[in-house]
Amino acid sequence: MKLLLTSDGITNPSIAKALFGLIGKKPEETSLAFIPTAVNVAKGDKGWFVEALHQLHGLGLKYLDIVDISAMPKNIWLPRLESADVLFFCGGNSSHLMRWIKESGLRKILPNLLEKKVYASLSAGSTITAPDLALSKKEHRTEYANSFGYNSEDALNLVDFYTQSHLNSPNYPERTEEKLKELAKNFKGTIYALDYNSVLKVTDGKVEIISEGKYLKL
Repeated sequence: MKLLLTSDGITNPSIAKALFGLIGKKPEETSLAFIPTAVNVAKGDKGWFVEALHQLHGLGLKYLDIVDISAMPKNIWLPRLESADVLFFCGGNSSHLMRWIKESGLRKILPNLLEKKVYASLSAGSTITAPDLALSKKEHRTEYANSFGYNSEDALNLVDFYTQSHLNSPNYPERTEEKLKELAKNFKGTIYALDYNSVLKVTDGKVEIISEGKYLKL
């Protein structure tokens, strides 16, 4: 299984090189399905969402599809995912994304899809690859449970560690190096904290850190 777990997307040439290394194709030969589902209930400014799409568009892909698994039936979204080389899961609300991965039926078939495709992601899309959602914001899970009646820490369990995005971002004051080190003292599991310019490249369980910025392994 091949994964590229990012905090903020394809933000620099090193990350782009890592992505196409996993795919084994040139950009102009690569098809990508962008799954925006997590952003549907995320509040606030969506400039980061536009930027993520802009980054992907700038790679010069063969084609870039947008496939919202919560907005169409399986017989519509599945062929579009099957035709893509990369399944790119966007950020937003982790609980909403996991809920729809399960309710749509994607969870059952995702392992088979990933035998030949690359799983790529940013923020919440990276968070859900962990054993569970214990590292996602508790207040977001609580708010989502109150609004939608879904209360679960279930995640995809594609990796045996946890990814924390937005290290040292001014938009996430709780994700400074000092505060994350304190959190890690009582957290059961390995945490990789990634900034804007850092990603995790995972190949059959082997983790490689690609960074032009700052990261932590806790």
